[in-house]
Amino acid sequence: MTESTERLEIDSRAGEAQEPDQPTRARRGDRRGLGGLQLRGRIWWVRYSHRGKVYRESSHSSERREAVRLLKRRLGEIGRGKLIGPDAEKVAFDDLKRLVIGDYRVNGRKSLRRAEIAFTRLEQFFGDYRALEISPDRVRAYIENRQKAGMRSATIQYELAMLKRGFTLAFEAEKLPSRPHIPSVEVRNVRTGFFEEVEFRELLKQLPDFLIGLVEFLYLTGWRLGEVLSLTWARVDFRAGVVRLEPGTTKNDEGRSFPFAALPRLETVLRVQREMITKLERESGQIIPLVFHHNGKPLRDLRGPWKKACAAIGLPTRIMHDFRRTAVRNLERAGVPRSVAMKLTGHKTESVYRRYAIVSEADLREGVAKLARLHESQPVVVEPKVVSLSSRKRSSAGSRRQPV
Repeated sequence: MTESTERLEIDSRAGEAQEPDQPTRARRGDRRGLGGLQLRGRIWWVRYSHRGKVYRESSHSSERREAVRLLKRRLGEIGRGKLIGPDAEKVAFDDLKRLVIGDYRVNGRKSLRRAEIAFTRLEQFFGDYRALEISPDRVRAYIENRQKAGMRSATIQYELAMLKRGFTLAFEAEKLPSRPHIPSVEVRNVRTGFFEEVEFRELLKQLPDFLIGLVEFLYLTGWRLGEVLSLTWARVDFRAGVVRLEPGTTKNDEGRSFPFAALPRLETVLRVQREMITKLERESGQIIPLVFHHNGKPLRDLRGPWKKACAAIGLPTRIMHDFRRTAVRNLERAGVPRSVAMKLTGHKTESVYRRYAIVSEADLREGVAKLARLHESQPVVVEPKVVSLSSRKRSSAGSRRQPV
């Protein structure tokens, strides 16, 4: 194999190469701004140093000018304090995807499936890109593409969050020198739905029997649907009058308890449900661990009967998550301290809790009525008008000058 080495001095700011008269062997400790070229067989390689580390990189070309161009680019990056290097240029979109999905699996994230779906959408657009090619402009093009497809802003924002997470993990693993700016979209589709007591009673009349207990539990506690569907009788303590969710079974992985003995209406729901299941267990000879079920089997797709019931009472846009907003609103109206209410419903931050504290027009009218009662209770005092002595003299003098 034929090898030759030469030193090339490059001014990274001016972008000009100044070659020595004779090729010389590259030496250790070349001062900043110097790089080396080496011909290995038919391929030219470049050599440069950054922060005490020597880098050797193939130009993948037999043309010397291609190697010079590569070396100038690397030294330019060093001059700007941001060396990208060959390893970072090899990082592809698939690598970002593997990092995020692997992180979700290792940490047992409940939203793994949702993350996989998000990356499926991202892959359709960025699948052939290297990580360094995913620029803010290309991300904006992705946003526009998804908006044209009719996707909601919240969905798009979640997909962008997954992309951003991939860059963060790659940066932390030192696979990339930096993290790019990922544009975002403003999410304005915050729901404000809730159920008044009268509406809720009408809804119960339209629901099938196997859903009534579940819906009443959601309405009274404000717990998330997924948490309640997986609730077992082992978590219901009738002696202590408490229903519990163990750590790791909730969205925020924190445990939670709800003292139903202090809320007779909720205790009735649970006792009726227990009686129904005891009867079914005797008939079937099987143990049913779930609190809410359909003939002993887990509840699956509830959208059909739910939509039918909501349409029947004239509220076709209501969703089960509206019970969470309803419960928060009821806690606020009952004057329960916010810190206690958050523990009952499982809200981790007050900012999110406040989003659920919906205020209706009836609440506003009630507030104004309280203000009116306050004003009515205060006596109206008419203070006498105070006139200075000098003003009174001027007024009387003027009246004497007027002709009779």
